[in-house]
Amino acid sequence: MMKHIFKQGSDPNAPVLLLLHGTGGTERDLLPLADRLSPESSVLSVRGNVLENGMPRYFRRLAEGVFDLEDLVFRTQELNDFLGSAAEEYGFDRSNLVAVGYSNGANIAGSLLFHYKGALRGAILHHPMVPIREVALPDLTGVPCFIGAGSNDPICPPEETKELHQLLQGAGASVTLHWESFGHQLTASEVAASTAWYQHTFKSE
Repeated sequence: MMKHIFKQGSDPNAPVLLLLHGTGGTERDLLPLADRLSPESSVLSVRGNVLENGMPRYFRRLAEGVFDLEDLVFRTQELNDFLGSAAEEYGFDRSNLVAVGYSNGANIAGSLLFHYKGALRGAILHHPMVPIREVALPDLTGVPCFIGAGSNDPICPPEETKELHQLLQGAGASVTLHWESFGHQLTASEVAASTAWYQHTFKSE
């Protein structure tokens, strides 16, 4: 079981937003973001099950930028399974989930994309890294992804962002890359860019 908040939206056909916080965050952190992106959407906001010095995360790491890959794979499966049971419990369409993740949350969202075909309908990844290398990605054709990155991000260097972009695109995803120069921060201008992208991608259908 994963600690979470579910908020029923007013439009049952709108994408369900899966909110995934950064290290040390909680399931409340990104709720304001969901209101901006798609106020009519249902929201499933999940807290990471791993603690690092008391700070919630979605998977363990061995050092800054060095992931515990065994734990990453295990936790990604745990989250994927939880999404299935949450869809049953709350009665939403499992295939209509759009992830919105920041930092560690963006990394676990990326890992869902890397490991499970159909896990996400789309993803907004704020300051993600490449979650895992040397795996064959599933077919991501038709899965739109937004990546927000910092050209001077000390935690996630631009090369990392470009590699993730190439990997997702190589698997068929349509990727929009947005650069800022405010380090690892999630800025208002980056949120404005992801909101505009979301509206264009999911509301113009």
